[in-house]
Amino acid sequence: MLSIPHALTGAFVASQFPTPAFYVPGAFAFHYLQDWIPHWDFGTGLSTGKRKKSTAILLELCELVVTFGLIYWVFQRGHSEIQYHIWIGGLMGIMPDFIEAPRNFLKWEPFFLKPLNEFHGLFHNSTHNKFVGLLPQILTVAVIIWLVNW
Repeated sequence: MLSIPHALTGAFVASQFPTPAFYVPGAFAFHYLQDWIPHWDFGTGLSTGKRKKSTAILLELCELVVTFGLIYWVFQRGHSEIQYHIWIGGLMGIMPDFIEAPRNFLKWEPFFLKPLNEFHGLFHNSTHNKFVGLLPQILTVAVIIWLVNW
């Protein structure tokens, strides 16, 4: 799944439950649940050679900039103080993908990350169909923006 719905979900969980004991595991849990839904992301096609690693990295870096902008626009805008729990929740929402990145892009997997990556792999459900893969993500983002502004 793209970083945008993962991070916005983590930030939303943190906005509703601003205690780290709740939002850190909540953001992680929602990440795995979201990855269980068939989805498309910039890494789709890496394993089959249909997408280059350099292209996926560049697209992901651009997406992270958009992600941070959306978190600011949805959650931080209008607040004079930094809402640290929101930003940490957003980061925790994408942490499983960051943990997996060295294996996917550098072919390097420290032994202590292997169990986490294997667990993540149990939930990962990619599809090459962009419509099917993007629709639940767009709906997730729309619902979160609606809930925050409701």
